Amino acid sequence: MKSAALWAAGSQYTQFVLQFATSVIISRFFLRPDEIGLFSVALAAAMILSVIQDFGLTRYLGRHPTADGETIRHCTVVAVGFSFVLATLILAVASPLARFYSEPRLFPILGLIAASYLLTPWSIVPVALLSRKLDFKGTFLVNVAGAVTNSGCALVLAASGFSAESLAWAMIAQAAARAGVAQFLNPARPGGPIRLARAREIIGFGSGSALLYLSGGIGMRTPDLVVGRMQGMAAAGLFSRGLALASQLHYLVAGAVSAIYYPAFARLRDEGRDLGPYYERVVAAHGAIVWPAMALLAVLSEPIILLLYGPGWVDAAPLLAFAALAECFFVALPLHMDLPILLGRLRQLLVLNLADTALSVTTLALGAAISVEAAAGSRLVYGAGWFCLYAVWLHRLVGFTWKAMLKVYVTSAVIAVATIVPAVIAVTVWRTPSTMGFLELAVTGFASGLTWLAAVILVRHPARADLLGMLLHATGPIRARLNPGTG
Repeated sequence: MKSAALWAAGSQYTQFVLQFATSVIISRFFLRPDEIGLFSVALAAAMILSVIQDFGLTRYLGRHPTADGETIRHCTVVAVGFSFVLATLILAVASPLARFYSEPRLFPILGLIAASYLLTPWSIVPVALLSRKLDFKGTFLVNVAGAVTNSGCALVLAASGFSAESLAWAMIAQAAARAGVAQFLNPARPGGPIRLARAREIIGFGSGSALLYLSGGIGMRTPDLVVGRMQGMAAAGLFSRGLALASQLHYLVAGAVSAIYYPAFARLRDEGRDLGPYYERVVAAHGAIVWPAMALLAVLSEPIILLLYGPGWVDAAPLLAFAALAECFFVALPLHMDLPILLGRLRQLLVLNLADTALSVTTLALGAAISVEAAAGSRLVYGAGWFCLYAVWLHRLVGFTWKAMLKVYVTSAVIAVATIVPAVIAVTVWRTPSTMGFLELAVTGFASGLTWLAAVILVRHPARADLLGMLLHATGPIRARLNPGTG
């Protein structure tokens, strides 16, 4: 599991570096906020519909007892079929959406995005099989190949003047690269006899969660759509960059290993283990890492935005701060969808998810009616409501103890406060946010990192042993070479 986690982390970190560097270069030198907003609105609309792309195939293969050749073949047929359905749906909404936003360029951008989804199914099943075998070295190769291709294509086309369309063309290139590498590592093709009964079984499994995915997709993707409509494309670009930077840092510091959670908890369930203590360890690891990181990002939001994107994006700083603090709520209850699906509580999850989506859209619309800053601030209100919505139910479902969870939350909050002390001093005493350069940020980050490490040790955070175990495992090969006698 530790090796799988390290490969998953390597994949996530590599993708993050490439995507992050690409977004910084494109935003700073090539595309304006309104151009970024245009693509963000198009992508958000497409991704609401894209919930049917996977159609539960990853989870179906993950929980299938054998995943034999017949099952793989039928899953591939289903994936390819739904890719055509998805592309048709995206094209169908392209023209109405362009008229709704009075942006004719939305139509060709959505057409390019639709084309990219025709290539996606050729990587879905192979990657699901690699994940099932915990072969995260293979998924690393697939993900990195796609990320490298996406970055290269986006940079070349943006520099050549293709504007927002460059990002859509990059999606096509990425899908093609992922498909090629995935099929090479774990071929999955639709050839051979197809039984309708078997296809209906697979579709039936996916249809049970389709409404759930649609509800989740609406909740996650409507922010750009709502802000773009109520505040304009430039505001949507600023809002998208602010929220994206917070979520990217979240996945950088903790989301890298999330891919191993579902198969890991599936094994624990099959072995009859009590899931509560393991869930508490996951929450502890997230709290020890993500909460301090998000608090630090909120304090340093303005100098980070200025350094990365330039003065033209400074209005995204308060949006980033709100988004970073809101992430703390969402990381407090991880796996809120995966575990209920794994444990067969899909119907109850759907009810909660519909309420979750309604809360997200309502708070966002109220905030966006005032200003883009209020729209970002609404994410805090939504985050608090989201936590209250899921907390009691997950407690009953997973079986964690509130005593252990409260200890995690309190110690994580203490560590977060300790971590930001050097940053607060840096932006109030040493420098102002607008005068902090790269060197000052680096020094502040290093000081905050040391403070974080000291706090983890001193407050005896519940994740301390797991973090140390991961560090020792990661450095094991180096230590073995330095001390051959201990290997």
